[in-house]
Amino acid sequence: MTISPLEQLNLDVKQAISDAIVAAGLASLEEVPTITLEVPKDKAHGDLATNAAMQLTRIAKRNPRQIAEELIKHMDLAKAGIERAEIAGPGFINFTVSKSYLYPVIKQVYEQNDRYGRVEDGAGQKVEMEFVSANPTGSLHLGHARGAAVGDALCNILDFAGYDVTREYYINDAGNQIVNLCKSIEARYLQALGQDVPMPEDGYHGEDIKGFAKELIEEQGEALLQMSEEARMEFLRKFGLEKELNKIKRDLARFRVDFDIWFSETSLYENKKVELSLEELKSKGQVYEHEGATWLRTTDYGDDKDRVLVKNDGTYTYLTPDIAYHRDKYERGYDRMFNIWGADHHGYVPRIRAAMEALGKDPNKLTVLIAQMVSLFQNGEKVKMSKRTGKAVTMVDLMDEVGVDAIRYFFTMRSMDSHLDFDMDLAVSTSNDNPVFYVQYAHARICSIFRQAEEQGITIDDINKINFNKLTTEHEYDLLRKVGELPEEISAAASLYAPHRLVRYVYELASLLHSYYRAERVITEDMEQSLARLALLGAVRTAIKNVLTLIGVSAPDRM
Repeated sequence: MTISPLEQLNLDVKQAISDAIVAAGLASLEEVPTITLEVPKDKAHGDLATNAAMQLTRIAKRNPRQIAEELIKHMDLAKAGIERAEIAGPGFINFTVSKSYLYPVIKQVYEQNDRYGRVEDGAGQKVEMEFVSANPTGSLHLGHARGAAVGDALCNILDFAGYDVTREYYINDAGNQIVNLCKSIEARYLQALGQDVPMPEDGYHGEDIKGFAKELIEEQGEALLQMSEEARMEFLRKFGLEKELNKIKRDLARFRVDFDIWFSETSLYENKKVELSLEELKSKGQVYEHEGATWLRTTDYGDDKDRVLVKNDGTYTYLTPDIAYHRDKYERGYDRMFNIWGADHHGYVPRIRAAMEALGKDPNKLTVLIAQMVSLFQNGEKVKMSKRTGKAVTMVDLMDEVGVDAIRYFFTMRSMDSHLDFDMDLAVSTSNDNPVFYVQYAHARICSIFRQAEEQGITIDDINKINFNKLTTEHEYDLLRKVGELPEEISAAASLYAPHRLVRYVYELASLLHSYYRAERVITEDMEQSLARLALLGAVRTAIKNVLTLIGVSAPDRM
């Protein structure tokens, strides 16, 4: 595994501190505490800081400032890549790092290119991510879109962090909603044939259902009238599911989201997995009968009350097939499983985890992430209805209105467990106030500089021949350091399931790029300096593009 220059710097500084502790006689090697480094919030306090002197007061029996003086005296600063060390406050040591220590960041980016930032934290662990999983009865709404954006970004990040990721969509194709879908299509079909029939009480009134009925008449004519009710319902079930699923797949593909597995709830019944799950729970003594119903003892595992699995009329509750589905996931041998659910499913989490524990499964292998609601705003007012259809705004409506890039960026920009206000006017504006425009423009700006350089015959032929000592300004150091931080940001985003960390990172990197552009000329009279600065900007461009790719946003060459 390749270690990043920043990681190497941290290791070298920690080692130098540890060696100094022993050399100064402040502690034996066995007594040396775990050395920690942090980046000071104020740049005036250097690039790195440690509280090692405070940690040693009990062992060395001196005040921390005296210990800090001894540490600096015995540290090999040059070997650790440190230009300057200063004592601050009660005994902190602030280090200013030699800029040359970060020059290898650029070479590493050029060598790894679109793989730059990859880490091997996952070490090939098998991870399953189930997200979106909307009922196949209508259009995807904004909640589904947020789940899709965050789920797909998280899959990309986990893959980039070395995990073996499987994307999964659970198709609810066996419940009452499918019966209502069939009856709704049937009613529209009969109405289109001139029959006076009402829509079912819980029917679906979308325009797509009318469209399906029209297609049925074009393809089948009146043939469905000759079928028995049972045969007609089965035909409409297959027809309706295929149409709805194709629409969902089409819309998700446009949203740049693809799934490896489309798991059918119906298959759980066909393969007797619901019955097997119930039998296993019974054999483990986890269920009981009460008032004609079958109950699961979820209170034994932290749920607030026991849950019904089989109602007194013999039908299953929603929980029962869900238990079978999650049991199936465990049996597939994943190391970790993730569900991304909407805000209205928050109370469902304890019971599904309790059910897995009742089956003897490790509940800690299953993580449920909740994606909170999205509110749309336009002209300063909350938007609930689409101007085009007069219905609730769908994912397709929003894609038509503001584009995929803006939605993917904005929906990933905040932690998914926080409510999101989406400003549609901001999302389409071409100003620096629009964060996605601001970041994409940083990438396009670098591409433009490279085109200008090429027009003047300035090209990077061999990265190993660049004189990076020409990079001396504070802006250049800031860019170097930020680019160098990408691998650790990938690690953090993967371990915390937090794609929004990368959105913040890429915005900060773009901000540093724009500041650099305003402060310095890239192409100068000094050819060596021009090449060094171009190489630096090339590394910045790669880092920006890699992050935008992870969150499903394009990186345009021109804007």
